[in-house]
Amino acid sequence: MFIHLGGEKIIRASELIAIFDISIEKSSKISKQFIQQALQDKRTEQIGEEDCKSLVVTKSKVYYSPISSTTLKKRANQLLTN
Repeated sequence: MFIHLGGEKIIRASELIAIFDISIEKSSKISKQFIQQALQDKRTEQIGEEDCKSLVVTKSKVYYSPISSTTLKKRANQLLTN
């Protein structure tokens, strides 16, 4: 199964670790460190030109998605319940 993250980006559901609202990037010291390390390791990708609304953490990358975390979580839950 796959999850559409916005733009032309689709990931395997099995790769998904977590979906966060973009506000977590600024609200937690640990999340700031995690994002800084991902940026340093070049493991981040911004999807599209739009403002980012969520962070999607996978086994290999952190994606900045223009789709809200609520919508992405609904998409992921639909895959898990079907």
